[in-house]
This record gives sequence, C-alpha cells and structure tokens, in this order.
Amino acid sequence: MKNKQEHWAKASFALLIFMILGYVIRFYPQQLTGFDSTIQSTMRGDLPAALTAFFTKVTHVMDTKIIVIWVGFLMKWYSEALLLGSNLVLTGLLVLLLKNIYQRPRPAILHLVVGKGFSFPSGHSLASTLVLGSLIIMIGQRLKHQIARYVLQGVLLLEIGIIVASRVYVGVHYPSDVLGSMILGLAVLQFEYPLYDRLRFQWRFTGKQK
Repeated sequence: MKNKQEHWAKASFALLIFMILGYVIRFYPQQLTGFDSTIQSTMRGDLPAALTAFFTKVTHVMDTKIIVIWVGFLMKWYSEALLLGSNLVLTGLLVLLLKNIYQRPRPAILHLVVGKGFSFPSGHSLASTLVLGSLIIMIGQRLKHQIARYVLQGVLLLEIGIIVASRVYVGVHYPSDVLGSMILGLAVLQFEYPLYDRLRFQWRFTGKQK
C-alpha cells in the first residue's frame, strides 16, 4: 500500500506540473516565447542535411502501426501486452481530448513533416514516453543480467529523447509541447505501475501467464 501511495503521489505532482504548464499555454502563451524560440533556434540551426534526414526518419518510430507490432510481440505476456495496448489507446484519447482543450496552433516555422491538428500536447512524445517507458519497466522486471538491463534501459531512454527532440526539429511542435507531453506520460506511468504490477503478480501466481 505504501509503495502504491508513493507512486500515486509522484503521479499527482507530475500531473500538477502538466496542468500549470497547460494553463500558461492556454492563457499566457507569450510567456513561453523566449523558452521555445531559443531551443528551436539552437536545435534546428540552418537545418543541416544529415540531421534533417535522420530526424525526419526517426520521428515516425512512434507511428501507431509500429506500436501495434510491438504489442503483438508481447501477446504471450498478457499483462505486459495489456499495458502497452492500453497505453496506445490512452495516448489517442488523451491527445484528442487535450488538443481540443488547449487549441495551441502549430509553430509558425518550416515544417519538415506533416503535422495535423493542434500542437499541445505532442502525441508522438506522449506515446514514446508511455510505450518506451513501459518497455523500460518490463525490462527491469524480466531481464536478470544487471549490465544488459541497464544498457537496454539506457538505450530506450535515449530513444525517448531522440524522438522527442525530433518533433521539435521537424518543426511541428514547440519545446514546451514535448516537455508537457513527457511530464504527462510520467504521471500516467506512475499511476499505472502499482495496478499493472499487482495484476502481473496475480496472473503469474495463478498460472495465467509466464
């Protein structure tokens, strides 16, 4: 019970930060102009060809069809597949709801990929935080070799960072969009973890999954 309360306290704090950021974006977006424009200018520069080719490819890693394939690979582990699948659905619902609440226009800069709808929050950034964050949790539970576990978790953390950065580089999101999305994703993971871990224990204990 204590462990659950600690996770939910962290989830509540992260959600509060997201709501404060969302409030500023909705009613005082000019307060973020300096923050966003400085990071955009630093990251994009003069759009070097090598970085442009890299980021326009990697930004599609969190497309829905790819996540569905990952869920398919985990089907023999029911609780893990359920966590990934539910996070995929949850991402879609949250993005649809929140974009229409905040209604932030896309950045008025050159877009290197097509970005539809409003800007905040970033669906790809939220999906990468939830899906890859879920995989980090699963690796921590499944992989016994400590060095291999840390390496794989580090790679996934790096991948989250790259995908999030790509959304700013290709011009379809502000830095504050992706920051808010990562904070929201962290809140969701902290809330989900005690529920998922309990379900996983119960299903393994009763022989419903490995």
